[in-house]
Amino acid sequence: PSADDLAEEMEDGDFEDEGAEEPDAEAWESEDDEGVEDGMEAQDDSEVTFSLHSASVFCVSLDPKTNALAVTGGEDDKAFVWRVSDGELLFECSGHKDSVTCAGFSHDSVFVATGDMSGLIKVWRVDAKEEVWSFEVGDLEWMEWHPQAHVLLAGTADGNTWMWKIPSGDCKTFQGPACPATCGRMEDGGKRAVVGYEDGTMRIWDLKQGTSLHVLKGQDGHQDPLTCVASNQDGSLIMTGSVDCHAKLVNSATGKVVCVFKMESVTPKAPISEGEEAESNSVESLGFCNVMPLAAVGYLDGTLAIYDLSTQSLRHKCQHESGIVQLLWEESSAVVYTCSLDGAVRLWDARSGKMISEYRGHSAEILDFAVNKDASIVVTTSGDHQAKVFCVQRPDR
Repeated sequence: PSADDLAEEMEDGDFEDEGAEEPDAEAWESEDDEGVEDGMEAQDDSEVTFSLHSASVFCVSLDPKTNALAVTGGEDDKAFVWRVSDGELLFECSGHKDSVTCAGFSHDSVFVATGDMSGLIKVWRVDAKEEVWSFEVGDLEWMEWHPQAHVLLAGTADGNTWMWKIPSGDCKTFQGPACPATCGRMEDGGKRAVVGYEDGTMRIWDLKQGTSLHVLKGQDGHQDPLTCVASNQDGSLIMTGSVDCHAKLVNSATGKVVCVFKMESVTPKAPISEGEEAESNSVESLGFCNVMPLAAVGYLDGTLAIYDLSTQSLRHKCQHESGIVQLLWEESSAVVYTCSLDGAVRLWDARSGKMISEYRGHSAEILDFAVNKDASIVVTTSGDHQAKVFCVQRPDR
């Protein structure tokens, strides 16, 4: 049949019945996209969509060497390694029995590790696409690769931090308090680890000696569970964030708190319900700028705070409509990226506090994202079961 015949056939086709079902479909959709702005789906700024996941996609990492591959993990108990340029699947990291909440490549992109909530961690050799190591710990809270070696670090709900050599599996454990090790990261080139716990304490561990160098607790610690930790480029400063809405700046050599950034809890002139929301505020993400003495803190109430470290003062407040899930600094500029519960990625100029651009395409909240080295692409994962690749290159940057 010619194109004209087909067109006619389509016109004759009875599409009205399908239309009749629409109100239902719509009701179902709006339930799914609760808290999502109308028309969000209409705009899609992404270049590539990866849609092999069948449930929320919780985590994403880019391979550090080429930035050409992404690994994503989701609520469907699956993790996939795929090509960023076209969304082509390289291989599936199979065998998980619970939501895959952690995934990342080793510093040289030789290995990729995937971890699920129940504590099953698997490591795959990327070029051979085969599993080379696996281990089961208690419920997994976080996982991170060493910045220069094939060493994997993970924190679990029983308060332990585990360290393995890969693929030999040689293992060390660092015993924290008897409560979850909620966040952690390596610093000082991987010689030490900063680990935050549910009881509000933070420990700096010497990974070689297996000893705890500094413990922040009581007044020095947080009053509520820690949510995130970060360290600056030379490792001299550490920042911790907590459900108590405070971000603490710590001198890593002395373990002393240098200053505390508190979000002014001046609730905007607002109805009571807004006041209730302010109570459930918390620090969700934080990070240091590499090129200026600035730090960014993202809050659940949608505030992005840019702090000036030299004066220890608030420099800018950038307001989002909804909660910030994560933030990342561009490697070599004062641009900070945020992703939020409204499904958008935004770029902010930390010097002026102004938004540079905004990218949309997800029909649900963004749960994680990664930025490549030259800050030309952002890869996002979302509650809409998809991962997306956005090109963010701008001629004027």
